Amino acid sequence: MPIVAFFDMDKTILSESSGLLLMHYLRRMGQITWRRVLYILWLGLQYRLSVMDYARVTGRLMPTIAGQGESEVWTMCHEWFVEMVAPCVTEAAVQRMEKHRREGHIVVILSASTVYAVKLLAEHLGLGDNFLCTYLEVKDGQFTGRVVEPSCFGANKVYWANKFATEHGTDLDHAYFYTDSYSDLALMERVGYPVAVNPDPRLGRLARRRGWPVERFY
Repeated sequence: MPIVAFFDMDKTILSESSGLLLMHYLRRMGQITWRRVLYILWLGLQYRLSVMDYARVTGRLMPTIAGQGESEVWTMCHEWFVEMVAPCVTEAAVQRMEKHRREGHIVVILSASTVYAVKLLAEHLGLGDNFLCTYLEVKDGQFTGRVVEPSCFGANKVYWANKFATEHGTDLDHAYFYTDSYSDLALMERVGYPVAVNPDPRLGRLARRRGWPVERFY
């Protein structure tokens, strides 16, 4: 039976949050206001404390991109990824993924972030289409301002991970999952081999109580 090793992206494979990196990039390019910067920083704190209401947040943020062209976003994200995201890939994460691949495991990025970051990271790491993420609805080449449901956040990660495992002839009982966030608790409890990586305080405490491995990638 194949074994799948799922890796979260932000603060796990990456030493930083891709969302905050994008905010800094957009601010430098003059494409975002300070008011929006402060709001995003507030969201980042909520996420770090695992108290963010993902549905409410996306409901407020997504309409702001309605009408924008997807092709322009891809162009911008390619430039942003090369400049700001790729340098944040941790060597320890790459080595761990390579270890799994040498053992014949299927390595997959599993992230709540959108395809405009996750796909680029998967390509950068040579993982091809082995990624699961959140998609934004696009019609006639433009964003509608809606998220394609179910998103790849929180408990929904169990749905996407199980779907991937089933399609590859395996199950989550034999899967690994590396993450930093307590918001991923549902999948941590579902896989056979949960690993807390640079965990936030709540996940760190729980991992120690449960006897889950706690590792530092950076």
